[in-house]
Amino acid sequence: MDADQRRQSFELLADTVVEPLRRYLARRTDPATAEDVLADVLLVLWRRLHTVPAQLLPYAYGVAHHCLANAHRSARRQQRVAARIAVMDPPAASRAHNDEPDERVTAALQSLRPAEAELLRLWAWEELGPSEIAAVLNITANAAAIRLHRAREKFKEAIGKVSGGTGHELTDEGTRL
Repeated sequence: MDADQRRQSFELLADTVVEPLRRYLARRTDPATAEDVLADVLLVLWRRLHTVPAQLLPYAYGVAHHCLANAHRSARRQQRVAARIAVMDPPAASRAHNDEPDERVTAALQSLRPAEAELLRLWAWEELGPSEIAAVLNITANAAAIRLHRAREKFKEAIGKVSGGTGHELTDEGTRL
């Protein structure tokens, strides 16, 4: 493949993945980090252009997942260094997204383990099926389906608690009429 063909292939690939990746990242981090991570993902895709699989979007989400984890690790290292230099309260995280989820959904997702919350985000927000989620997380489709089922059940319980439910359903059992 010559340089022009490589560039054209990458441009087609980028046109396909940029907007879904931008939404994926915007839902998981602040806007500046999202743009930095998007650039990192595109760089990885450019470098590995010859090995990109047919299921492009799940592969790109997987790359984004790893790049975002790297960005978060880097941010934690920077915070530790800053803490050594001066003791200060970290600024409140602010996220201004038009498609920000309901506060109850956010609270319910935060009550889950991070892996369960990520499964649910991939399924609900990115609209991926179990086989695509499996590709993103590098697990089997069966494992993804089972984990997704369990995460959905835990989310139902969590949203009930967050919504003010008592966790008990009313019943007429044991009463005399």
